[in-house]
Amino acid sequence: MGNYKELLKNINTFVFDYDGVLTDGSIMMAGDGEAYRISNVKDGYALQLARKKGYKVAVISGAKSESMAARMKSLQISDVFFGIEKKRTVFLEYLNDNKVQPSQVLFMGDDIPDYEVMLEAGLPTCPADAAEEIKSVAKYISHFKGGKGCVRDVIEQVLKVQGMWMNDDAYHW
Repeated sequence: MGNYKELLKNINTFVFDYDGVLTDGSIMMAGDGEAYRISNVKDGYALQLARKKGYKVAVISGAKSESMAARMKSLQISDVFFGIEKKRTVFLEYLNDNKVQPSQVLFMGDDIPDYEVMLEAGLPTCPADAAEEIKSVAKYISHFKGGKGCVRDVIEQVLKVQGMWMNDDAYHW
């Protein structure tokens, strides 16, 4: 994996998969067909803090549901791409539209649909319980599982290295 910590100082953009990263991958189906997921509050805190501090934050997911959109809206994450069949295409368009270099992007994915994006991102990362194929191309594997703090882990590391973690605006939502 090499020393991924050297890459942290270049990151200005976070891109995450949803299921298996922002959640543990479990889905509860309601009678109306809506799929509900459980999210981690500490991941949510880190996401909103990164956004508040000026980092770009995006989510690219093959899944799509009203509850996912509501979660992202509550965190004021507006760069959200749901129901995406080919994540690599959306990822590259997002970088181009936002004038971001791949070396400036930390991407976290957990399963095979994330593989091609992992190869494009400057800092490909994954949760502890990611698929082996994803772990094989990750430059950092979090000690935390999907939906259990892995997002907080990577955001916190970047913000700490860049001196942005425990500033005045960190003490409130």
